[in-house]
Amino acid sequence: MSEHLTLLYRGPLSSCDYDCPYCPFAKRRDSPELLRADRAALERFTAWAAAYRHGRLSVLFTPWGEGLVRSWYRRAMVELSRLPHLERVAIQTNASCRTAWLAEADRSKLALWVTYHPGQVGEQRFLAKCAELTALGVRFSVGVVGQPEHLAAARRLRAALPAGVYLWVNAADGLTYTDAEAARWTELDPLFGYSRHPHRSAGLPCRTGESVVSVDGEGTVRRCHFVRPPLGNLYDDSYRAQLRPRECPLGSCDCHIGYVHLEPLPLYDVFAGGVLERIPHGW
Repeated sequence: MSEHLTLLYRGPLSSCDYDCPYCPFAKRRDSPELLRADRAALERFTAWAAAYRHGRLSVLFTPWGEGLVRSWYRRAMVELSRLPHLERVAIQTNASCRTAWLAEADRSKLALWVTYHPGQVGEQRFLAKCAELTALGVRFSVGVVGQPEHLAAARRLRAALPAGVYLWVNAADGLTYTDAEAARWTELDPLFGYSRHPHRSAGLPCRTGESVVSVDGEGTVRRCHFVRPPLGNLYDDSYRAQLRPRECPLGSCDCHIGYVHLEPLPLYDVFAGGVLERIPHGW
């Protein structure tokens, strides 16, 4: 049986067109040199994926900034979606870019993890973008950061979105939610409980380092974004000898793209068929 490898790719890009007060990359601008390096790194990664012959691949782009305003990320999404051995390609995005390019992709394999940022984009403008994605047949989830001041906007968003679009809520960094506060967010996202508290992970088996790895722009492979010791490099195949079952070396995991892979949690069943784009099974 051929393997199925999931890669979380994060290149040097760290610029964004939004200035969310809770984000360290707000309105950050990358130099032309860094943008050229990011483009070259992504094109190298895409070429590697096209030549991959060890089984199936899935890719989630998790840029520090906003990738889809850059032509090379849109092109990479299209090219990867057309690979016969590619099962899913997804990206975390604010969906501020145009959507016409998606018509060129294999939309049975492409998905978007979209974050709504109240105060950065008009509500009707954002909903119109979601309607465009729906009309194009693009698979996507929509979510918000659980800031108290976002609750009313999140409620309006949930009411306006089609029932078939899952709305997720990320617990805000540094916030502790009372049971009453958590209940309000759970009304919008029935899975908010998984985000509310960090998950104890020390010594627990995790799929990262075995069937899931993270990759940076230089091709350095790590088990995940949060465990820094490298496993090898993507481009010399040295990482492959290091793929094996592993326990988490950290005390806790508080990010969805990390704890979703913890084996004791049921999230691979909860999100079956939609782990990368954060869409629950059967939603």
